[in-house]
Amino acid sequence: MLVDPKYGTLVTAVNEVPNVGGGYAAAMTDAPRPQALMLNFLGLHVLGRDVAVYSGSVIEVFARVGVSEEAVRSTLTRMAGRGLLARHRSGRKVYFGLTARSAAVLEDGRKRIWETGAVNHDTGGDWTLVGFSLPDSRRGDRHDLRTQLSWAGFGPLQNGLWIAPGRRDVDAIVDHLGLADHVTVLTARPTDTTGSADLVRKAFDTATIAARYTGFLTTWDVPEPLPAVPDHLARQLLLHTDWLQVVRQDPHLPAEHLPADWPASPAEQVFRRLDADLRGEAADLAAAILDELPDRPPA
Repeated sequence: MLVDPKYGTLVTAVNEVPNVGGGYAAAMTDAPRPQALMLNFLGLHVLGRDVAVYSGSVIEVFARVGVSEEAVRSTLTRMAGRGLLARHRSGRKVYFGLTARSAAVLEDGRKRIWETGAVNHDTGGDWTLVGFSLPDSRRGDRHDLRTQLSWAGFGPLQNGLWIAPGRRDVDAIVDHLGLADHVTVLTARPTDTTGSADLVRKAFDTATIAARYTGFLTTWDVPEPLPAVPDHLARQLLLHTDWLQVVRQDPHLPAEHLPADWPASPAEQVFRRLDADLRGEAADLAAAILDELPDRPPA
């Protein structure tokens, strides 16, 4: 899911698995949920273009990846109802464009893929610490805080103390949940007694994180990835959906504290190479299929 604390929701954008930190290797073989595909489709073909797309042409694209018309229409309706899409009518056709909210979420995903990247070369040594104590009467808020911290790249060091590498801004998460009086946020550096490598080992399941990248490589680092998929438009959509699922669940730990054979860099190289290979034909097919209207999301 994409954490959207500013707007007060969690936007489901990946396969739900039983544990945010585990079980992904098996989930990689499952078909992505329609909304995961939809957000990636919008990021690829709508974000930054000021257009709205006809629902019928979206259905045609999604049929290529095995998503039914009913599932597409249901996803579009739910997303519009949650303020993630704006409806536009032209005659009997219904078009869907981005809202300011969805544009912000998609832009965050774009930056995570193309700017932040999969490998953290930072050697600054700073860590962000979030300490909290909530009574059982606020068990729901405690769960929501832990969930959003997980998706923001934090791991539990000990009861009520979560950490993330670097300097992280968690004000939006804390403010949205109304927990300012219950949460303390600090930036610190470990002492010689407790080094950064110890923090990584104690707070993060690096084996599971690595397995996600390995699962991606198993699917995509082959001579002909997904040969049953009909064309590069569909293949590009599945590639981006799989890759965002992986990097969104990676806390972006400093490379210097990870094993030498950490698979993030090889996986990222495969993603970028395939994206470059697929992009031209995918864009041509999208231009031929997508029926669009000019649209400018509100600021």
